[in-house]
Amino acid sequence: MGWQSLSFLTDAGNAEPLCDALIAAGALSASIEDADAGTPDEQPQFGEPGSAISPGWLHSRIVALLEPDADPGELLAAATALAGLKTCPAFTVEAIAEQNWVQLTQTQFDPIRVSQRLWIVPSWHATPDPAAINLILDPGMAFGTGSHPTTRLCLEWLERNVSPACSMLDYGCGSGILAIAAARLGAGVVAGVDIDPQAVAAARDNAERNGVAVTFADSAQPLAGTYDLVVANILSNPLRVLAPAICALVRPGGKLALSGILHEQAGEIIAVYAPWAKLAIADVREGWVCLAGEKT
Repeated sequence: MGWQSLSFLTDAGNAEPLCDALIAAGALSASIEDADAGTPDEQPQFGEPGSAISPGWLHSRIVALLEPDADPGELLAAATALAGLKTCPAFTVEAIAEQNWVQLTQTQFDPIRVSQRLWIVPSWHATPDPAAINLILDPGMAFGTGSHPTTRLCLEWLERNVSPACSMLDYGCGSGILAIAAARLGAGVVAGVDIDPQAVAAARDNAERNGVAVTFADSAQPLAGTYDLVVANILSNPLRVLAPAICALVRPGGKLALSGILHEQAGEIIAVYAPWAKLAIADVREGWVCLAGEKT
């Protein structure tokens, strides 16, 4: 038996209260979308931890997932009352058929060719080029499928900079793809760290899947020592805050690469890191940059 999808329109001010009220009234999930998406009135929303809170969309669409036997009208009326609104909005309901969600998700990820010799291959796919360096990846609950421009930028930088037996740290490792790539490219001591225990678990599984020795740890375990190469593909706000900690892990004369940075944020990040490293734009893709340089 499938589920039900309840959908209705509201404004920015009532969107979040109604979502909370829907969950309280028994909805399985509730999300807010831009009702003008795909039209000239679409309003892009960008943000990351530490940035200003987005005001939301003037024309918002709420989509809630309901149990198969739930009464959509009764549930929405209860949610409307809980949110302190007097009028129940008009709504539509669609049936959501049972699907193999794992199989459906897997079909969205195909092998990705990074370079002439480097491929990212989902664990459920055959390798397109057995002679290449194939990074076998199952992201699980972690960030890092290899499809995002910032991941590609970092992989290309690693391919240019990994030397035999060099040491490398993947700061904010996610699925572990960058650390695993460094190990497959010939690095010696390779480590990764992340604040998310699920990411650390996924990264360890991926390292085993690729037959490489990489030490992954969560941020509760203090990192010791310094590395020849440090790569941090996170977001600009964490990169600002963590600058002293990240730079302390790069050996004097070692190389640092940062990504997760929009082109217009590059100058500010370069200035933040200037006391420790002289960074410059190494590459750009789809509005994202990779900054790289040596620790002074």
